[in-house]
Amino acid sequence: MKKKRILIIDDEASILRYVSAILRRHAYEVAAASDGQEGLRKAEEENPSLVILDIMMPKMDGFEVCRRLREWSEVPVIMLSARGDENDKVKCLNLGADDYITKPFGTEELLARVGAVLRRAEAAVAT
Repeated sequence: MKKKRILIIDDEASILRYVSAILRRHAYEVAAASDGQEGLRKAEEENPSLVILDIMMPKMDGFEVCRRLREWSEVPVIMLSARGDENDKVKCLNLGADDYITKPFGTEELLARVGAVLRRAEAAVAT
């Protein structure tokens, strides 16, 4: 079975390292980008199975990245943000995100949400 590739787009280096390490330990391939523009470019180049996307970033915020990504891709997106406001969550979901995780988060929650979103995406492709 082919490893799932996950693209993490976050401007916080510590989050990129932490999430990358967790995912690699659980047999995922990982690509990373530190801003929205780079993230969109890598999404096109890497063809990820899933995108984990921060909201507050320089150059282009996660709202805009998600909106632009949805113009040409159906890749599942999990938003990852310190912003826990209900309006932000609703906006992300309405823009096409599949899930939303609020920072700080635990390893098990992250892995469970990644697994759930990937299962749903695979089931949708199968039907």
